[in-house]
Amino acid sequence: MILGLILLIVGGTTAGSILYGRRKQKRAQSMEEWALGGRKLGTLVFWFLNAGEIYTTFAVLGISGFAWAYGAPAYLAFCSVSLSASVGYWLTPLIQSYGRRHALVTQADFFAHRYRAPWLGVCVAAAGLVALVVYVQIQVTALTLVVRLAAGPGISAGVAACVAVALMVLFVFLAGLRAAAFAAGVKDILMLVVVLALAWSIAGVVGEASVLDVFRSVSERFPEAMRFPGLKPELGLDTTWLITSAINVALGTYIFPHMFQLCYSADSTETIRRNAVFQPIYSLSYFFIILLGFAALLAGTQAPGGDPNALLLAFVGERYPAWMLGLLAGTASLLALVPGSVLLLTCGSIFSRNILRPLIPSIDDRTELLVSRIAMVGFAAIALYLTLGASGSLVEIGLSAYAAIGMLAPGVYCAFLLRRTSAAAVLAGLLAGYAVLWLPAFSLLASTWLPHWERGLVALIVNAVVTVGLSLLLPRRAFAFAQPA
Repeated sequence: MILGLILLIVGGTTAGSILYGRRKQKRAQSMEEWALGGRKLGTLVFWFLNAGEIYTTFAVLGISGFAWAYGAPAYLAFCSVSLSASVGYWLTPLIQSYGRRHALVTQADFFAHRYRAPWLGVCVAAAGLVALVVYVQIQVTALTLVVRLAAGPGISAGVAACVAVALMVLFVFLAGLRAAAFAAGVKDILMLVVVLALAWSIAGVVGEASVLDVFRSVSERFPEAMRFPGLKPELGLDTTWLITSAINVALGTYIFPHMFQLCYSADSTETIRRNAVFQPIYSLSYFFIILLGFAALLAGTQAPGGDPNALLLAFVGERYPAWMLGLLAGTASLLALVPGSVLLLTCGSIFSRNILRPLIPSIDDRTELLVSRIAMVGFAAIALYLTLGASGSLVEIGLSAYAAIGMLAPGVYCAFLLRRTSAAAVLAGLLAGYAVLWLPAFSLLASTWLPHWERGLVALIVNAVVTVGLSLLLPRRAFAFAQPA
């Protein structure tokens, strides 16, 4: 039954996505059609696709497992989503307008054009690919759990991960951005149905009278779970960590290359603003997701192998009938496949357009599109390699991705706020930020001076100070830049 429901949900959604994509547009013959949906995504389609990139397996499997393992630090989900929408309301229309005006396809195109420095576009492309591959790893990790659940205990984690990557690559080859938008709509509806159904029945399942009683019982039996720093105080996940992590996520959400590309795909700035106004409504679902993690803690559920990412699947498998587990697993598959496909699509676009084209300027559009599709397989293989060697929770992996992509944030914000910013200043800021993020000596210094701060935010601040400082100190004639939107 579980396998049948997974196949029905994934197969039916994939078929519907392909039919929808072909009905809306002819087979993509250009990067703009394939990667941006022809820049014609309206309010409803853009809503589901944007939500599909924000509410992934990180949201459902990751946050519920994080609540079970750490307790109150899972409240990070509430803060970050609303703050991200506030930043997006101002930033994303500017990105959309600039991208449409100058026919940009990727984030690296923006940096190369805005700062009149093709070499900076190459550097940004490389930096963006690093963060994207880490984010693909999240989706592969979650899809691997579903594959193991469907195939049974006889399949190893390595084989399951290979199957997961193959499914993701197949999905993105069959679909395009517009087809992925259809799948995102199906995924979002299923996610809300499953989460609400589980939350509606959760009190009775764990022997409580109401949802509030679940929280009350957790506060009595596990008081550390209801306050900071949570169940593992030695990790330092206190309110300082919460605030700095939420700010870092908010500043970095729309800096991801795939979110940049998503902004380009909107048909107007009004579409984007409308989406930002209503997007925080989705954050209400996190109340129920965290509730499920706390209920599993109350029920004494143990995650298989101590892996918090598998906690929700294990809990539902113990306490609910097989059809509910199958519905959850099928939905989790879409939660991984849809954003994973867009992430891989973005990786391919960046590689062909911003890494290969500068090396081979004579490449035509059809060859560029072919290379983009082939490159996706390579990036999927890298994500597979990272998945096989990973052991952290989806939330921890996600925060690592946000820390990496946050290094591009000063360059984006300065593009619209400080006209005299130069490519050299942006590059210097990048190098300073990555030094704080990845070099042990600088990381130790940052954690000593600013204990419990999210390291990604510390690196971002250093990056911004260097970028803005150099921009103001160097003579104005040293700067050449394109006019921002």
